[in-house]
Order: sequence, then structure tokens, then C-alpha cells
Amino acid sequence: MAAKNVVFGFGAHTGVGDAPELLRLAQQADRDGLDVFSLSDHPYIGGRLDAYAAIGFILGRTERIAGLANVTNLPTRPAPMLARTVTSLSALSGGRVVLGMGAGGLWDRICDMGVPRLSPGAAVDAFEEAIVLVRKLSGGGPPVTHRGRHYRVEEIEPAPVAAPAVWTGSVGPKSLAATGRVADGWIPGHAADWLSDRYRTSRPIIDEAAAAAGRDPGEIRTIFNLPGRITDRPLAATRDRSGRWIGGSAGQWAEELTGAVLEHGASGFTLFPAGDGAQDEVFLGRWAREIVPAVREAVMKGAG
Repeated sequence: MAAKNVVFGFGAHTGVGDAPELLRLAQQADRDGLDVFSLSDHPYIGGRLDAYAAIGFILGRTERIAGLANVTNLPTRPAPMLARTVTSLSALSGGRVVLGMGAGGLWDRICDMGVPRLSPGAAVDAFEEAIVLVRKLSGGGPPVTHRGRHYRVEEIEPAPVAAPAVWTGSVGPKSLAATGRVADGWIPGHAADWLSDRYRTSRPIIDEAAAAAGRDPGEIRTIFNLPGRITDRPLAATRDRSGRWIGGSAGQWAEELTGAVLEHGASGFTLFPAGDGAQDEVFLGRWAREIVPAVREAVMKGAG
């Protein structure tokens, strides 16, 4: 992955009451040169903003930053309609959208929305089929007829807009293999980072499936959800006893992330506050103005 393609973003809460602050943060991130903002997608929680409505609103009030549902709750958003949503957002924003995809996690709550329950295996099958179908319904061309195991469309015209990049939240072996076959990026679950056992055991499954499908595994990004604190002074230890990243000074962050890119193949980072804290302007500003430029410069030098 070329150094210039490393992406930096932030994740934020999507409560209805957080809407004004969410917009302010996204506009600040846009001005500061971040690449993407990330919102969760839990439509069964009444106090949350709808992820795609919020993404569309924010894209309309920003100029450069892209939007991502991290990750789309696919069972509640059927693939043909999801294709219309993301291609429309892409057309309206000049291509500033990424399609985050998941097979569905909280199935009890999903079923509370009237969605039929799928077995874990069937959910992954539907997830892979959905990615394929979204692409069929994008980029123009003749009408599409698709008769799959989970989706059927008859003579539906594709949108004359290319499908956005697809990043998945795959966790299990079957969904990881699907990511290797059909996706463009992977967001490791449980905020696992490049030194975690989860990453070390999961990424090879993606790579092997990609190679078996005739794809270059190196073209599939790994974008890490990365919580942590940014401190004024260096910490004695930037990881806890379990090896999980906890943060540190801007310099410690820059050193760690540069190594993640150059030594471990990381190609993106989405910043989250440590614990359940809310994103704030100071925290986000230090990320965008201090850490990200330092990492970009160091990576370019290291890759040169």
C-alpha cells in the first residue's frame, strides 16, 4: 500500500442530541484535512440518528471529507436499496462516501425490527452476495437481473455512478474470506490493532482468499479503529498489560502509527476516544493537526 494512500479519520457518537456537535466536529475535521468520518449504524436504538441520514447531512455541509457507516447494519438495509443510497450519496458529494459492510451482529435487536433471523452462515452468505449486488447496481450498464440465495431483482437499471469502496467489519473465518474475495478494505473487530493476536490470525485468511480469487491481497486495506488518549507528556508505557494501545503523547502516537504503516502494512486509522468518552474539539484537533501530519511525513520519508 503506497504511503500516500494511508487514510486518517475519526469516529463519533450519533445520538440525536449530539447532532450539532457532530456537525461541528466533522466540519473541523474537514478543514483540518482528515479523510473520513465514521458513524455507527444501530437503527433499533431510538435515541440514535439514522447513520445514512446523518452522513448525507454532514456531506452536504463539508467539502472534502468522506463519510462511512462503521459498519452498515445490512440486515435492516436490503442490498438493492443500499446500492441506491450509496450511489446517490456519491453523486451528491462528488464521491465522498465509503461503504462499510457488516453481516449483522445484534440479531435479537435486528429481529425486533421485523427482520427475519438468519443463521450465522446464512448471514455471511447474504453479506457477500450484497456486496456483489451493490456493485452490479452501480456504474451504469444494462438492466440487472439477479436471482441469488438472499436477493432477487428483475431488470433493474444500475445507477450511472460507480460503487464506493467497500470496507468490511468481518470477524469470523467465513466473513474474512468473503472480504478477501469481494471487498476493498477490512476494519478489524473489537478495536484490534496490528500487534494483536486477532489481527495476526485474521489477516492471513483475507490474503489467502484474495489470492485464490485472483486478487492482489495488498490492494485490500486494513483500517484500524483506534481508541486512546492523547497526553501532553510522554507516557512510561503506551500499552497496557494485555498489549492493547492506550495512547501517549503526540510524538508517541506518531512513532507508533508510522511503524504500523511501514512495518505492519496498516493503511488507515479511525480515532476514537478512550473508553466511552465523547469526541471533543481539542482531542480531534490534536489528532488532525499534530499526529496525522507527523505520521504522513514520516511515512513518506520511510517509504521513499
